[in-house]
Amino acid sequence: MNCMKSHSDKPKYLPLANRTAYRRLEDVVGCKWSAAVLAAIGRGVARPGQLERFIPGISTKILNERLRKLVDFKLITRTEIAGKVPRTEYALTPTGGKLNAIIETIRDLDEDHNAATSA
Repeated sequence: MNCMKSHSDKPKYLPLANRTAYRRLEDVVGCKWSAAVLAAIGRGVARPGQLERFIPGISTKILNERLRKLVDFKLITRTEIAGKVPRTEYALTPTGGKLNAIIETIRDLDEDHNAATSA
């Protein structure tokens, strides 16, 4: 079976709205750190210092950039808590929770695949 299209076949493009959604998704998830930050927050790691310790190799600068981007895209919320020592905590939004579920599914598939290929 030939998988190549003939020249007479017209390429099928995604509608503009869908292409825009994919570009937005790529802007968020295209960075290797976004998925790690979402997964950590999804597991209950809520404060910047905790996130930095939980995610090996992430710098403070990159973590802060990713947190700002994820807040801008409404995938996480940022809450400032007043007190003697003010602190900031992050949580997944419902949309962030949906994306995190996909990320966790991909992680599980990767683990299953690695277990199957190493056996």
